[in-house]
Amino acid sequence: MDIDVLRVSGKDEWKRLDELTRQRTLSGTDIDELDRLYRSATTDLARVRTHSPDPDVIAELSRLLSAARGRLAGTGGLTGRVIATFFVVSLPLALYRIRWVILGVMAAFIALCAIQVHYLMTTPEAMNELGSPEMLRTYAKQSFVFYYHQDTHLEFGMSVWANNAWIAFQSIISGITGVYPLWVLWQNATSLGTSAAVVFEYGGVWHFFRFILPHGLPELTAVFISVAAGLRIFWALLVPGAMTRFQAVGKAAREAMTVAVGCAILLAGSGFLEGFVTPSYVVPDAVKIGLGVALTAAVWGYILILGRRAHRAGASADVGIDAGYYQPVAG
Repeated sequence: MDIDVLRVSGKDEWKRLDELTRQRTLSGTDIDELDRLYRSATTDLARVRTHSPDPDVIAELSRLLSAARGRLAGTGGLTGRVIATFFVVSLPLALYRIRWVILGVMAAFIALCAIQVHYLMTTPEAMNELGSPEMLRTYAKQSFVFYYHQDTHLEFGMSVWANNAWIAFQSIISGITGVYPLWVLWQNATSLGTSAAVVFEYGGVWHFFRFILPHGLPELTAVFISVAAGLRIFWALLVPGAMTRFQAVGKAAREAMTVAVGCAILLAGSGFLEGFVTPSYVVPDAVKIGLGVALTAAVWGYILILGRRAHRAGASADVGIDAGYYQPVAG
């Protein structure tokens, strides 16, 4: 990209943006124009940073965008439009960009879990190390079921949500290490595999899945998403692309925080299912599992439909495309 061409083509819009940010009062039409020019300038800044990181142009655009953002925040705040943009564009796009990582994490989880189940069910010595047959039978027939009936439905659902949300958040913020997300994946896979092997052996396959699938499908999807988001930060550290390593990690981390909001919401849904639906004696098993499948399918539909649409439109999943940028100074 020719930086001089961009200067010439964007000169009038940048000048008008500067005028609007300095204008004392803004009409509704002015605010709409300011918003349009702000979005156009953020796109220009992204192009400059990606293709031709000229310090002077970056400094000029950063100053303009900072002033414009202040005016827009002062005139609009957290509006319905901002919230709608987050849920219709930013969040699905951030998820769409890591869709293949999510699927890879899911495949690894299933493989690890299956290996653990196969190992325990084909190695009597390993199964015996978990406890005596009487203890394992009690776990499969009683403890495994009683777990979902402790406390009130609301208290149990809230505690599950808080615990899972905290684990997901840790997976994301510790993603730069590249180790913690993998440890979370390993722990969850081997733990679930161990429970599955014991219940398969002493309670039956259906006995396990009827209690796991209703809430487990969306809950594990949230785990896969959080691990994928964390690993994406680590990948940005290793392969920053056209950006500097600092910029690439910053961008990936900000997008991961967007993903964290989505994980918290999804885990609230799975927490509701685990607290109210899974332990229910009234709701048929088919309906319970159907609800879990429906929620998980809705998440993937959200990612693939809205995420693809935002991707094709060239939208940004960043928290403001100039967020986290610094203004270059001469030293």
